[in-house]
Amino acid sequence: MIRVILTDIEGTTSSISFVHDVLFPYARKHLPGFVRAHYQDDPAVREQLDMVAANAGLERHDIEGLIETLQEWIRDDRKETPLKALQGMVWEQGYQQGELKGHIYPDAADCLQRWHDRGLRLFVYSSGSVKAQKLIFGFTTAGDFTPCFSGYFDTRIGGKKEVESYRNILNELGVEASTVLFLSDVEAELDAAEAAGMKSAWLVREGELPETSRFVARDFEEVDTLLRKR
Repeated sequence: MIRVILTDIEGTTSSISFVHDVLFPYARKHLPGFVRAHYQDDPAVREQLDMVAANAGLERHDIEGLIETLQEWIRDDRKETPLKALQGMVWEQGYQQGELKGHIYPDAADCLQRWHDRGLRLFVYSSGSVKAQKLIFGFTTAGDFTPCFSGYFDTRIGGKKEVESYRNILNELGVEASTVLFLSDVEAELDAAEAAGMKSAWLVREGELPETSRFVARDFEEVDTLLRKR
């Protein structure tokens, strides 16, 4: 029986276009000024910049070089942990100032609340930082969904296409793999989750449905139908 739902965000609970057409451009525009304003007096910002410097082979005091590297990573959609952390800080300002509202599909909003009310434990696993995950669900156009979730995982637990990442998540949760259902729009991620013993559902919201033996759903309502059968 499924007792835990682990969900991706981009393309699963929220539109890919929101991330690429709203969040990324917002970070690209505001990140340089944010870094320049906070690198001297904010230890959390300095910590992330030190990681950028180490990864890029730059001096930690080369702020303009670090900013340029971050902008390149944004353009290349790199899954670098310090970039995700800094983006989360920038987005936090945007959400709190009312400049950003997180997108959530209506079917995802309805089902997440319904599953939570039925006693299922809900978790998020996304390449975006935990801070960014909490923001997108805390400031959605449909309200605050953070009370629905029991926890969040990002790339610090491991890459999303790596089997070991899902084993690490299972160790954190302390549950049997067969009781966890992972939702994602990326087949390679589902393969990794299944290799760790989890159940999976492939969200294909647009385009032709793939020919596969894996459970495929157009939306969360179809996932709910699966849950009621198990």
